[in-house]
Amino acid sequence: MKTISSLFFLSIILVFLASCSKEEKKISFWHFWSEPAQSKVIRELVQKFEKEKNCKVEITELSWGEGKTKLIAAFNSKTAPDVLELGSDWIAQFSYANVLEKLDPEEFNFKKFFEYVNNQAKIDTNYFAVPWILGTRVLFCNMDLINKAGFQQPPENIEELIEISRKINDLNIGYGFGANGSDPHRLYKKILPLIWSYGGELVDSNRKIILHSGPAAQAFDTYFRLSRFGIIETQKQIDLLFVRGKIGFCFSGEWLIEMIAKTNPNLNYKVSLVPKTNQNRGISFAGAEYLAINADSKEKEIAKELIKFFLRKETLLELCKKIPTAGFPADTTLLSDTRIINTEAKKVFSEQLKYSKMTPVHPRWLEIESIIENAVVEVIFQKKGVQQALQDAQKEIDKFNFNITF
Repeated sequence: MKTISSLFFLSIILVFLASCSKEEKKISFWHFWSEPAQSKVIRELVQKFEKEKNCKVEITELSWGEGKTKLIAAFNSKTAPDVLELGSDWIAQFSYANVLEKLDPEEFNFKKFFEYVNNQAKIDTNYFAVPWILGTRVLFCNMDLINKAGFQQPPENIEELIEISRKINDLNIGYGFGANGSDPHRLYKKILPLIWSYGGELVDSNRKIILHSGPAAQAFDTYFRLSRFGIIETQKQIDLLFVRGKIGFCFSGEWLIEMIAKTNPNLNYKVSLVPKTNQNRGISFAGAEYLAINADSKEKEIAKELIKFFLRKETLLELCKKIPTAGFPADTTLLSDTRIINTEAKKVFSEQLKYSKMTPVHPRWLEIESIIENAVVEVIFQKKGVQQALQDAQKEIDKFNFNITF
């Protein structure tokens, strides 16, 4: 009996040890899909991954308002997640801080992303994040107001945009153009595309930000002229006014399509590519969400597997279908997939992604962004002329050009 009893307890110990050896791995993932419907989709996707890999993913949802502050605090206290989502203009700051894991470009196949998207993910030749979701802005056009102003089609170039906006305004049938005023983190997304469309660049070969230039002067002057023939408001108010049929033109994102469908489905509108300037193609602003790994993570292999799971075509298609306002997969092989590109408007957005750019890679971009936006506000509210505003802004920017450390 003692022998049987000993064997019984030994078997229990062996079962216990076996279960310990198969204990599921745990990793943490912080993301910004915090709206209830969005977070539900992310949780459902993560559950599939957990089942597939026999692991546990602890999820924390962040808001764009305070998420960056929480991430910085977490890295400082060594409590940062294994996998984290980052906005495109944050990567440089975190990369220069040496808190992100360097990634193998072959392992994650960066060739399937646009070059301008990849540029945000790396410093020199080292990659620190993987592109995930991509979005851009196009020109929304109220066709009823355009027709009443005596025109039949959306404008093809900037001068036509200004002329039709002026006519709509002069006839008092609506606001010609919706211009952003003092609208932090949004106004620069309207002025940079104009600078690019006029053939300008914001960063030189020495990684210095150069704002005081001919193309920037043209862009500032154009935005000032457009603001004279419309309304100066926040992006949120501009979007709402467009949905109500009060604005002829505005630059906005894919979310506006969803707003129109829900609140004013009978609105007669079209979306159009960014108008060209002279002979230059119109360039738009693109933003993206990236996935990165904590350099101090103890579970880097499973962290990589989670990122690869999110980058699978089936996962991306499910995410973008269930969250219509998400944008587009950064994977360019999916930008012609009819399961996502299923309307004329979506086709325009997909086409515009080919002709878009992102903010310069600079660890102090957020401070520089604010300087640029202040300069635009000074011009559209006629506190300064274009050249003075650009000159003064450049002096402020130069303080960061000579100090690009984190």
